[in-house]
Amino acid sequence: MKKIIKSVMSVTALAALLVSCNNQSPKMDEPAEVGSNSASGISVGYIELDTLLAHYEFTKSTTAELEKKSNNARNTMTSKSKQLETNVANFQSKLQNNGFTSREQAENAQAALQREQNNLVALQQRLENELASEQAKLLQAFQDSLDNFLADYNKDKKYDIILNKAAVLYAGKKHDITQDVINGMNKRYKKAAK
Repeated sequence: MKKIIKSVMSVTALAALLVSCNNQSPKMDEPAEVGSNSASGISVGYIELDTLLAHYEFTKSTTAELEKKSNNARNTMTSKSKQLETNVANFQSKLQNNGFTSREQAENAQAALQREQNNLVALQQRLENELASEQAKLLQAFQDSLDNFLADYNKDKKYDIILNKAAVLYAGKKHDITQDVINGMNKRYKKAAK
């Protein structure tokens, strides 16, 4: 009988402990009450950077410019590569048909083709470097624009932290300030473009 009473008492104590734990913390499937500030008093907002990049007028226009430069570089390389292929085919044809009057003339033609190929490789490297440099400048301009905008934006909003959502495992939609930032940055960009 004493064993039964002790068992009932320990089950009751365990149940009371579980009930008190459930009252102190939210369940896994229930969101914590955060509001604009968390329990620690920190106000947090986040931005979906991919969405910002897709809808910010500056990135739209600069991406189009960069794509145009990339296409021009690709067309230049294609044209020069075809010209080199034609010159190599002509050289081989002339070599097979004994079109060179001397071995020295053939070697000079081959050396000219090698210089042409080296020039093509150098041109390709230079164009790639120019595009990479241009892309880095545009990325830096975007980052500067975002930093300056957020500094002004946050004077009124008073966020302690503004995060990139890609670096966050979970955040409630109420902390999403992406559309507000897109609208503000586009307004500022259009004003500066005039």
